[in-house]
Amino acid sequence: MTTLVLDGGLSTHLERLGADLSDELWSARLLVERPELIRQAHADYFAAGADVATTASYQATFEGFGRRGLDRWAAEALIRLSVELATQARDAAGRGLVAASVGPYGAYLANGAEYTGDYDLDEDALYAWHRPRWEVLASSGADLLACETIPSYPEARALARLLAGTSGVKAWVSFSCRDGERLNDGTPVREAAALFADDPRVVAVGANCTAPRHIPSLIARLSGGLPVVVYPNSGESWDAGHRRWLGLADPVEFGQAAAEWRRAGASMVGGCCRTTPEHIRQIRAHLT
Repeated sequence: MTTLVLDGGLSTHLERLGADLSDELWSARLLVERPELIRQAHADYFAAGADVATTASYQATFEGFGRRGLDRWAAEALIRLSVELATQARDAAGRGLVAASVGPYGAYLANGAEYTGDYDLDEDALYAWHRPRWEVLASSGADLLACETIPSYPEARALARLLAGTSGVKAWVSFSCRDGERLNDGTPVREAAALFADDPRVVAVGANCTAPRHIPSLIARLSGGLPVVVYPNSGESWDAGHRRWLGLADPVEFGQAAAEWRRAGASMVGGCCRTTPEHIRQIRAHLT
C-alpha cells in the first residue's frame, strides 16, 4: 500500500525558525510580515521527506485580516499567497502536493473552541462563514483542500455542503477528536465520516490535532470506507492556564508509531502540533 507522508506542525517549525506567533492570526501573521519564512518551513518539510505541504491558511480568514485593517482584496491576496508559497517550495523540491488548509471556525475564534466544538454558530451560519475563504482556496491552484481539525458535527455538515457544491476539487476531511471514538463535541467519528462516504471529491477522512494514543482506535473505526488520513499531535499536552506545553515527544517513537498506523490501515500519515521536520524524517524512515 502506498502511503503519503504529510508534513508536520507548520507553526511549530516556524517558531523554531525564529517567528513570533503570539497573535490571534498565528501562522497567518507571517503571510503579512515574513512570507519567506513560510516558504522556508515548507522547504524544510519537503527536505525531511514529506510528500505534501499544507498551507499557512489554517488561521487566515477575511474576518481575522479585517481586524488588522486589511480590506477584502488584501485578505484574499494573502490567502492565495499561502498557496503560492507552498507551491514554490514544492516546485523547488521537484515533487509533492500542495494541500490548502481549511481550518475550523474555532481557529478564527482563537479561544480553543476547535478543541471543544462549542460554537456560537449553527450549521447554516458555519456554511456562510466558511464559504468566502473556501471559494478562494478552491480556485487557488492547490492540488487539494485539507479540511482539518474539525471538532463538531454541524461544522462537518457545513463542509460537506460546500464540497457538494464545488466542482473540480479534491479534499481530505480530518476531525479533532477527544478520544478514540468521538469528535470533540461528542459525535461518533463514524457518524461524522459517513457524511463524506459517497462524495467522489473526498480522498480520505481521518483525525488530526489529536493525541497519538487515540489514533489506532480511530483508524479501526474509520477503516473499510474511504482511505484514512492521520496526523496527530506529538503526544505533549497543552497547559492552557500557564500557556505552555507539558511533556516530551520523541521523533523516533513517533516514527515507530506511524508504521503501526500504516499497518492498521492509514494511507496518509503526518504530524500536527509540536511535530517537526525530524518527526517527518522519522516517519519517512519507518515507512520506507
